[in-house]
Amino acid sequence: MHEVYMRRCLDLALLGAGQVSPNPMVGAVLVYEDRIIGEGWHQRWGGPHAEVNCVRSVKQEDRHLIPLSTLYCTLEPCFHFGKTPPCVDLILGEKISRVVIANEDPNPKVAGQSVQKMREAGIVVETGVLASEAALLNRTFFHSISHKQPYVVLKWAQSADGFLGRTGERTAISGPWTQRLVHRWRSELDAILAGTQTVLTDNPKLDARLHGGRNPLRITFDIEKKIPAEYNILDDSTPTWIFGPTRDVAFRQTEFIPCDRPVALEKLLNRLYENNRATILVEGGAQVLAAFLESGLWNEIRIIESSASLGGGVQAPQLPEGLTILEKYQVGADSIRIFLKK
Repeated sequence: MHEVYMRRCLDLALLGAGQVSPNPMVGAVLVYEDRIIGEGWHQRWGGPHAEVNCVRSVKQEDRHLIPLSTLYCTLEPCFHFGKTPPCVDLILGEKISRVVIANEDPNPKVAGQSVQKMREAGIVVETGVLASEAALLNRTFFHSISHKQPYVVLKWAQSADGFLGRTGERTAISGPWTQRLVHRWRSELDAILAGTQTVLTDNPKLDARLHGGRNPLRITFDIEKKIPAEYNILDDSTPTWIFGPTRDVAFRQTEFIPCDRPVALEKLLNRLYENNRATILVEGGAQVLAAFLESGLWNEIRIIESSASLGGGVQAPQLPEGLTILEKYQVGADSIRIFLKK
């Protein structure tokens, strides 16, 4: 039955997508004799963790069962004081007798210390239940912690004959339902990057308005100050980084960052990491995507392929060799493929 309850934890954890980064998505379930008496998930960054919400959800008439129950968690409970107290101390305080965990936390501030503390207190602890599924769920967190850089997702839409669009012309490739999916992706990631030419051609808002939720940090390059002042990227409506010289206008949420040309991608990623941004969605255009592919500074590729052909235009990037396909599905007339770097 361990796997059944851990799958429920994974489902709960997903409810925190786009709300908790740079922290991991975590779900927790409290079970007494094959009955769930409490469940919770990490709902927002800086808010109570999954274990806290789980214990708080237990009805008053069931609270006496907590010490007799098994707590299931997708990730090792935290060991350190951060924005919230250590969850391991909550578990000890509630005298929970058994804890089942999918993944140990790679954060050096935890890194097995909670497991050790619980075992020393006499709690039965089991780890590794649905570990691969849980690690896949939190792949962005694990990468950020291990490499001290954001997890990079490259995304592009291409026609059936392999073109990103017509040169110098805004070209609709994907359908309306796929556009909503892309906006959901945007809401789930911390930052979004579009190159200068893409901004000049498409004048994108780079927000998540079709899905709702949190807008990502917008990023583009404007070293030669080519982007017109009236363009959406300069509307100061949401946090934005512009790599290039400042403008003679007061901005509240837009930061201009002096840089060399070309912009060093590694410096960009390091700056994101230093600002607690654990993920970035690179939406193009062709030159920016090529730069990330050539540098190897990417982790995941999401391709939207239309059923329609263009007959020419800007060539879509070639997929690198040795990829692992994670998902493949249809949204209307569009085919979605998601690949992971091995």
